[in-house]
Amino acid sequence: MNDWKKRLDIVYSTNPDYHYNKENEEATETLPKEKQPLRISLDKRNRKGKAVTLITGFTGKDLDLQELGKMLKMKCGVGGSAKEGEIIVQGDHREKVLGILQKEGYVKSRII
Repeated sequence: MNDWKKRLDIVYSTNPDYHYNKENEEATETLPKEKQPLRISLDKRNRKGKAVTLITGFTGKDLDLQELGKMLKMKCGVGGSAKEGEIIVQGDHREKVLGILQKEGYVKSRII
């Protein structure tokens, strides 16, 4: 696979030993579900008064975070986002999210 698009911001290097930094190499391994200490909270700050359910404490790869976020949004029937170790689910769904996470095997999940 040609990865020239990933190197668009790189200027020519004359160093023959130079290696391009690849962002994905430093990704942390995803902890098993039973060891993930997820915290569920209600957040209204900087959201124009609208409440969102905020899930924090995820440790692992961004792809796994995206998959978990997609599953939670689908089961709650609402929108949201998943980035930077946080999952945002629109609305107050704390109890429902806790139940879903526990059924999926995230036993250390708790509402704060």
